[in-house]
Amino acid sequence: MSGKKSAEPSPQSIARSDRQRLAAEEGARAMADVERQAVDARKNMARLRELREAKEAADATLQASLPAPTPTKRKGKLSR
Repeated sequence: MSGKKSAEPSPQSIARSDRQRLAAEEGARAMADVERQAVDARKNMARLRELREAKEAADATLQASLPAPTPTKRKGKLSR
């Protein structure tokens, strides 16, 4: 076996490096897409939380403005 490396890369090594480069680019795109989806999901959760909190506050003010229900008295035990 020869200990020297040739000056020109072999076709297999060129193909391997191309595959590695494409895989790295595709991985970077996939990670960016996942990050973008995570940001969108966090924005949507914040929007929904604000809507829920506003609705709960409106319900609380409505309940506070309504008169308190008067408790009814029981007439007695029902006989069998």
